[in-house]
Amino acid sequence: MKVGDKVRFLSEVGGGVVKAFKGKETVLVEDEDGFEIPMLVRECVVIDTDDYNIKRKPQAPQAEVPSSRNERKKVEPVNREPEDEPEITYRPAETKEGEKLNIVLAYVPQDVKAISSTAFDTYLVNDSNYYLYYIYLSAEGKSWKVRAQGNIEPNTKLFLEEFEKDVLNELEHVAVQLIAYKEDKTFLLKPAVNVELRVDTVKFYKLHTFTESVYFEEPSLRYAIVENDIPVRQVFADAESLQQALMQKKTEDKTKPQPIVKQPRKNDIIEVDLHINELLDNTTGMSNGEMLDYQLDVFRKTLEEYKAKKGQRIVFIHGKGDGVLRNALLKELKSKYKTYSSQDASFREYGFGATMVTIH
Repeated sequence: MKVGDKVRFLSEVGGGVVKAFKGKETVLVEDEDGFEIPMLVRECVVIDTDDYNIKRKPQAPQAEVPSSRNERKKVEPVNREPEDEPEITYRPAETKEGEKLNIVLAYVPQDVKAISSTAFDTYLVNDSNYYLYYIYLSAEGKSWKVRAQGNIEPNTKLFLEEFEKDVLNELEHVAVQLIAYKEDKTFLLKPAVNVELRVDTVKFYKLHTFTESVYFEEPSLRYAIVENDIPVRQVFADAESLQQALMQKKTEDKTKPQPIVKQPRKNDIIEVDLHINELLDNTTGMSNGEMLDYQLDVFRKTLEEYKAKKGQRIVFIHGKGDGVLRNALLKELKSKYKTYSSQDASFREYGFGATMVTIH
């Protein structure tokens, strides 16, 4: 290297023409702007080109290898406009049983431990695979008031309203109207439903009327609206409708052919079978005491019917059994019908299971 040589720097960008030496280790290099730059001799290399602005590394010219991860070229994230995500529609799982409508109107006390003062929540339970459009109404005389309306999804329960006990009178006569359908698929057509209910508001004061169910964690009072596709029909009528029905029945009875009933002649024996299965078609739910009271009532009405027919004999068939009914009949005769005589009826015809009473 000598004065006048063109050199480039090894450890940084730049170079120039050698102008002078300062000792054995340092050289003065004039760059293209006329500035003299002191540089170590070992950091300069003689070149044959005027291209000084080439970035060099201490190593031989090779592909650049970053000395650390931080020196690598950073990839800037691409900012894209957010795309609208497709809407996901949740559909409750359908069941085979759910193809039939089972709909329940339920009343749930907010505090079952304070049944005398608590408020209540009204729910509509849709135990089916169908969506329902519903209207919940209460009667005001001959008119109706909408209390809640809307749509309820399959296999769900929906809160309708909250009420206090001071509005119970408004809920004595309610109605539920329903239209069933399915969204985005074919389905079997269901008839529109219109069910009227007579709600026993006295039950809202009795704790035992609120029972457990699969629909609620709390006890509830439930009224079926539809059971297995069949709307529930309650039999009820107001006083005016009942009076009209009775008048109509009396008129119809008069126009119907009447069978001839031969009245017993004087002193002919009349038989009255007091076995409970002969008096009632169904005794479900009746206690022994209630059945005995009914038998005695028939006994009294019979005696009252024939009390004007002196000498009339009436055989009351009561059966042998434990003798409870027979003893009750004899007690009645001794206390209320002292003028009538009684005796065991014919053993040949009735065994020990009948008592004959003679009107005097």
